[in-house]
Amino acid sequence: MTDEMTDKEKMEFVFGVREEEPDVEQWDRKVATQLARQENIELTDEHWDVVSFLRKHFDEFGSIEHARDISAIFDQRYEKKGGLKYLYTLFPKGPVTQGCKIAGIPLPKDSKDPHFGNVS
Repeated sequence: MTDEMTDKEKMEFVFGVREEEPDVEQWDRKVATQLARQENIELTDEHWDVVSFLRKHFDEFGSIEHARDISAIFDQRYEKKGGLKYLYTLFPKGPVTQGCKIAGIPLPKDSKDPHFGNVS
């Protein structure tokens, strides 16, 4: 065991920053549009397809446990369009991270690392 704090613990302890889970019930298209703007994304029909898929997946199966699981599902679902490569054109900071945020669903625990799914 180490005495060092994780980045999350530092943010919470030192700066008082706490990651809040999205309010899934308060989400609508207007909220999604605002969240997308914060991410410098203008939502197109292609974006809405991904966001809708994430919402339906969440409604059916609940929170996504591992980012790699939804990445594999994404890659298969959007294979004809180029899989994850295509999704990165829509969500440049990561289709899982940005997609879940805009869809208003909780991020998989292992995608909260700021480097997961980030190509910049």
